[in-house]
Amino acid sequence: MTTVKRPTIDEYFLKIAMVVGQRSTCRRHKIGAVMVRDKQILATGYNGAVAGVKDCLELGCLRDELKIPSGTRHEICRAVHAEQNAIIQAALHGVTTENSTVYCTHSPCILCAKMMVNAGVKRVVCINYYPDESWQALFKEAGVKLDVMPEPK
Repeated sequence: MTTVKRPTIDEYFLKIAMVVGQRSTCRRHKIGAVMVRDKQILATGYNGAVAGVKDCLELGCLRDELKIPSGTRHEICRAVHAEQNAIIQAALHGVTTENSTVYCTHSPCILCAKMMVNAGVKRVVCINYYPDESWQALFKEAGVKLDVMPEPK
C-alpha cells in the first residue's frame, strides 16, 4: 500500500496562498496571502491595482519603467499588497483579525508589517524573503512570530 503524505496545516495554507497569488495583476511578483485563525480562513488577498482601476497587466509596470528596485519606493506602484488586501477584505466583511496567522508567499514590507501588527496578527508564515527587511525589528518588538518554510510541493 502506498502512503500519501498529508500536508501539515502550514503547508496546506501556504499552498492556498500560492494559488491566491496567481490572481495577482503585478508583472513583478505573484504574491498571495491567507489570514487564518483556528484553522479557518478569515480572508485572502493578492497584490494588484486598486479595485476598479486599470492594472499593470494592462498599463505596464511603473516601477520597471523607472527602474525602481524591489522593496523600495512603495508609493510608486499601482498595487495594493496581498497582506493589505487580506486585511481590507476582513474589514469589509466585519471579520476580526485578532490573534490570526497570515500565510504569505513572501515576508512583508514594513508597511504591511505595521498593518499586520495593528490588525492583531500574531504569526506570519512565508516561503520567500521580500527585499525589504526593516519589518524584522518591528515584529520582534511587537511579539509577532515569523516562520520561513520551504515551498510546499
